Amino acid sequence: MDNNKFFFQRYGLTEQELERYLSAALSAGGDFADLYVEYQYTTSISVDESMVKSATQGISAGCGVRVISGERTGYAYTGELMPERILHAARTAALIASGPSKTPITGFKPDGARSLYPAMPSVDAEMSAKLDLVQRADRAARAYDPRIAQVRVSYADELRHIMVAGSDGSMATDVQPMARMNVFCIAKNGDGNSARGSAGGGGRVALDFFLTEKTPEHFATEAARQAIIQLDARPTPAGEMEVVLGPGWPGILLHEAIGHGLEADFNRKGTSAFTGLVGKRVASEKCTVVDNGTLPSRRGSLNVDDEGSPTQNTVLIEKGILKQYLSDKLSARLMGIPDTGNGRRESFEHIPMPRMTNTYMLAGEDDPADILRSVKHGIFAKNFGGGQVDITNGKFVFSASEAYLIEDGQVTAPLKGCSLIGNGPDVLTRVSMVGNDLALDEGVGTCGKDGQSVPVGVGIPTLKVDRITVGGTK
Repeated sequence: MDNNKFFFQRYGLTEQELERYLSAALSAGGDFADLYVEYQYTTSISVDESMVKSATQGISAGCGVRVISGERTGYAYTGELMPERILHAARTAALIASGPSKTPITGFKPDGARSLYPAMPSVDAEMSAKLDLVQRADRAARAYDPRIAQVRVSYADELRHIMVAGSDGSMATDVQPMARMNVFCIAKNGDGNSARGSAGGGGRVALDFFLTEKTPEHFATEAARQAIIQLDARPTPAGEMEVVLGPGWPGILLHEAIGHGLEADFNRKGTSAFTGLVGKRVASEKCTVVDNGTLPSRRGSLNVDDEGSPTQNTVLIEKGILKQYLSDKLSARLMGIPDTGNGRRESFEHIPMPRMTNTYMLAGEDDPADILRSVKHGIFAKNFGGGQVDITNGKFVFSASEAYLIEDGQVTAPLKGCSLIGNGPDVLTRVSMVGNDLALDEGVGTCGKDGQSVPVGVGIPTLKVDRITVGGTK
């Protein structure tokens, strides 16, 4: 169904009604107002100890109203899509503004449609088919090795209808699917040691993604493999040394240590380590970093962002030179820079802000095997767990959930307790080799900022960093 017709038929949201709500939002003045209307279906299933622990379905709907007046923003929302509730939210958001009443432009100009998503969203599939996927993953993980002692599997999907209408006459609609599977394993051996492994993936995909591309057995085997390997891991040596980052998910370090610092709101406020550095060298000339929200079916991709602007492929760092920041409408207007289509929000209850989509480093020319052979003594970080970053100075600490020792160019013993400690802007200047094997993550990324979580993608090719402080256990 056309998304405009969806909201009209279900809630009577005509263009005349939208204009009335926007007029109420601008009744006390203000420079700009917009409405964000959302209707979302969700399903989820979890299995623990081979038993179905939960199976849920839900629907949520609501509208957020924003008024911008100078650098100030008023925001109010309602979880009831009834005219009196939306009008009340609009008048509440208007309290931030002062000045003569403004009238929104009449007649909306819908943005041109494009589709990065599948025609058949997974939320429409039978619950029994989703349960079968979860149970297949559980069986596969347990069959991998008798030392797998515990398995938890979850599956979740959603279908989100959105409409964004602005007082400047802009209008955009989208129907956004999402699906994700996760497998978590605990392995134990006869010595009483235990270790963990996890894997998962998905994206803006149909259910057949888990039947033909990345099966439940794929994720289960990967989670079990990680757990079994960690049973025999040795303590990590500490100190400053060469580090090789594996392709794909280790791009989370790039996302956290670099990406957040390139979001325009931090730079507008002067709180980022990258403030004022556009046009300056911030990385090795081997590094080109982009944020691309236009990749088909990827977890971080969107036809339009949560302000109704088309997403883009934005070059952030080109051959080491900082080119631009990631912006939303407010930051673009206040900073005099282009809107890159990165205004994102968790739901109608949240205000939009500049956020990443799919952030990754482009492939280089080095053979990954040559990169490993170039390291006499160092660390190969293949997978990452959690981390912390200070946006103001770029300092980070990341734990590597799967890491190995490199000795004389060979990957040898698995390591435990490995963490990487450094400074984001500084680390990029120490990148000396970039592999030709760019990979994106499997589709598990969720980014937090100011209490909001949104789905994202990350990726890198194999990278060699000449010096990073490794925090270890010996």
